[in-house]
Amino acid sequence: MAAAAASFSQRRYDVFLSFRGEDTRNNFTAHLDKELRAQGIDSFIDEEKLERGKAISSTVVAPLENSMFSIIVLSENYASSRWCLEELVKILECKESRAQRVVPIFYNVDPSDVRNHRGKFGEALAKHEENFKENMKRVQIWRDALTQVAGLSVWDSRNKSSSMLFTFSFFIFYFKHCKFKCLLSLFDKNFRKCF
Repeated sequence: MAAAAASFSQRRYDVFLSFRGEDTRNNFTAHLDKELRAQGIDSFIDEEKLERGKAISSTVVAPLENSMFSIIVLSENYASSRWCLEELVKILECKESRAQRVVPIFYNVDPSDVRNHRGKFGEALAKHEENFKENMKRVQIWRDALTQVAGLSVWDSRNKSSSMLFTFSFFIFYFKHCKFKCLLSLFDKNFRKCF
């Protein structure tokens, strides 16, 4: 119990947002971040435009590790970014080691394409295999992470006829409700769903 309390006290953000900048930075993710903040939900959004080939930086790792939740906006080009895939791996590590809640949003992509590495996700992974022939173990870690996150399906934007406002309202409710319940449970590892 003391470890859970200590882990909770170190949390700095309510939500860490992982997304592919070129796909959603100036639209969906920006609007989601704005709405979360307007509702008093402290979110972290990486404002850097990372140069190609750079590794995930400590300026992102610390906020990621110290967030109660991570929202992963899985968009068409998410898997083409090594940075995004490294964030995804780290998020899933935090899910296991820090009981962080993970909420994937399938933004105009089919969750089965993510899970089965088809379409743009399959193409991106094939390209990573070409570029990382000497480190195929890393590419397999990325494949496994994509499969795992697709199994956590929470929100598929393609199947909703509702407006973006409804989407944001849903997430505001979800995080406020989950934040309250998670505070009560002090991040009990068996507490998989917040409602």
